[in-house]
Amino acid sequence: MEQRAAALFRRLQDEITTALEALEPTARFRRDAWTRPEGGGGESRVLEGGELLEKGGVNFSEVWGPVPAAMAKQLGGEGATFWASGVSLVLHPRNPYVPTVHANFRMIRGGAERWFGGGADLTPSYPFDEDASHFHATLKAACDRHDAAYYPRFKKWCDEYFFLPHRGETRGVGGIFFDHLKPDATHDLDGLFAFVTSAGEAFLPAFLPIAERRRATPYTEREREFQQWRRGRYVEFNLIYDRGTHFGLQTNGRVESILMSLPPIARWKYDWHADPGTPEARLSDYLRPREWV
Repeated sequence: MEQRAAALFRRLQDEITTALEALEPTARFRRDAWTRPEGGGGESRVLEGGELLEKGGVNFSEVWGPVPAAMAKQLGGEGATFWASGVSLVLHPRNPYVPTVHANFRMIRGGAERWFGGGADLTPSYPFDEDASHFHATLKAACDRHDAAYYPRFKKWCDEYFFLPHRGETRGVGGIFFDHLKPDATHDLDGLFAFVTSAGEAFLPAFLPIAERRRATPYTEREREFQQWRRGRYVEFNLIYDRGTHFGLQTNGRVESILMSLPPIARWKYDWHADPGTPEARLSDYLRPREWV
């Protein structure tokens, strides 16, 4: 199963980077293979300065070795060794009307226990109902092929996980999120692997139509400044709360790969608030859990 999972995540990395490069006139992903001294390695692929993507990263990793003391409780499972593989991506588009998007799919073994985690979520600066509905509907269809209870369960989990308590708002309009998904009386390991495959394969049809629909929308410096201000919230979440960031740093992961999720330009303004009635103020209505399907 470890070999099958790693092969899936490598394939998703290839398919996603190929599809994104097809939308860029000249920009291409830089491919950067790396090794982890304690065991394993991966390949980071980062695109910067594109017409669609101001910055985007699609990373693959497969690592193993002794369980670091700092991660023993979070990792769970029995035994003193772990294995983990996954594909993780964050895309920061140039046009403020194209939403930032994140996805991650992984498998972890701690001792003899194996489980899956992952999901995908959308973070617009200027939200559109049809975009959020399309993104959620595509992920729901992938979930429903395996268990009708998956989407409502994982959608709620996403809303709760991608939440900034100190700001009192969700990071974006959500998607799905799941973790420690283990075999049970209903789903064996093969069934869970099939679900993760479907969820991973749903990313491109969930995001690309939105990117293509919004990428030519005219914008001014006003919209760019608001986008950069919203990126500041993204940075806050990733550095303070994100488990993947913490896991990578505490297991001696490659820092450049872990922090590739950060945007190229972000800003913070002291005590700034959007004026009532403006398009920027409208976003606050979306930064709370809503039903999109």
